[in-house]
Amino acid sequence: MDRSIKPDTLKSEFAGSNTKPYLLDVRRADDRDASSGQLAGATWKDPTQLAEWADSLPKDQDIVLYCVRGGGVSNSVVDALQARGLKARFIEGGIEGWKAAGGEVAVKT
Repeated sequence: MDRSIKPDTLKSEFAGSNTKPYLLDVRRADDRDASSGQLAGATWKDPTQLAEWADSLPKDQDIVLYCVRGGGVSNSVVDALQARGLKARFIEGGIEGWKAAGGEVAVKT
């Protein structure tokens, strides 16, 4: 499975499919607190506590995750989730790449 997905590819998947991926926000707590937005429907999980929540993720659903810019946090979380057999990818460029590609951002819940 690919490790990443381009923002435009994800946008077209959203538009053309009834099955939505499980969206996972893995920004560090400080980065998330400093932001007012998130991808609509995303669930935030603290990447420093991955061992505590990874097994609760859906095993039969695509997981798309993001951090701020698609760097170290996303890569380490994808590695850990794929090692557990989960279908996980990260958004290239993170939430910033998503916004730059015209992706919608909702008010953080």
